[in-house]
Amino acid sequence: MATDPPPLTLPSMDGSPPPGSRTVTTDDGVDLHVEVDGPDNAPVTVVLCHGFTARLAEWDLQRAVLRDRVRLVLWDHRGHGRSGWTPLRRATIDRTGRDLAQVLDAVVPTGPVVLAGHSMGGMSIMALARQRPELFGTRVVGAFLLATSAGGLVDTGLAGFVVKVARRLGLLALYLWLLQLLAPRMDRLPWRGRFLGRRLIRRLLFGRDDADRHSVRLVQQLLEATPLPVTMAFYATFVDHDETAALPVLSRVPVTVVAAQYDRLTPAEHGRRIAEAVGPGADLVVVPGAGHSVNLTRRAVVDRAFLDLLDRIEDGSRKAG
Repeated sequence: MATDPPPLTLPSMDGSPPPGSRTVTTDDGVDLHVEVDGPDNAPVTVVLCHGFTARLAEWDLQRAVLRDRVRLVLWDHRGHGRSGWTPLRRATIDRTGRDLAQVLDAVVPTGPVVLAGHSMGGMSIMALARQRPELFGTRVVGAFLLATSAGGLVDTGLAGFVVKVARRLGLLALYLWLLQLLAPRMDRLPWRGRFLGRRLIRRLLFGRDDADRHSVRLVQQLLEATPLPVTMAFYATFVDHDETAALPVLSRVPVTVVAAQYDRLTPAEHGRRIAEAVGPGADLVVVPGAGHSVNLTRRAVVDRAFLDLLDRIEDGSRKAG
């Protein structure tokens, strides 16, 4: 009888980067940390894009399943993980889409690519589809979108109202400047590892029955490793995030959308809208009982959905050949 793999343990970011690491420097001078895994002669490369305030280690469970079948490229968003600090005015989804394009150009210059993104990683893929539509159906042959949204996340509520007013009054730039000024002091504050943070993470990132103690502490480690000013700067981009116009571009390739029933950050309805807009080429998987961290807590379902997508892409390639 098959058993689940052991719980994920985060690798330390102390010391030298692991073997297979590379640095891609963006056109605005940010060094992005990239890791390459799996066979170099694999027929397809899968590029894994992590979520907001996480790092590429959040994909380690799927990495273990995929590395014998495909070549893997994983990268840390600007300001996250081992990647360099970002100017806070450039902490946007539009910019992470451009960063993804530059990772592709530098590390996967040829051959078919499948893009996979969790949360903000999925949004970065949609931004890339808007910015570089010529890649989809030619270089990009599939997409795996996990617990993500094409827009409308903060249409209402106090946070959205405050950021919209600040932008309209020209105060958003002042806010980002103050964050930059206060950044060193803010990150010295003893806010990491606290009980209240754990409670908030438990509520926002987990479902009704998938929040075991190990997983909650693991996600807390992931999220709190990102510098607090970077976290606060990226919040503004979610207010006006809208990549619905990019979804027809994704319809050129097979897509799998995975949504979690009790996801409070990117509700399941957002996944349904993406799948509906993409059309017949989209498979929608809604995971009962799960929350936003579904790739860590319901890994068997997520792994199966990912492998099924690769099978669909291979079948389509054989028929086309």
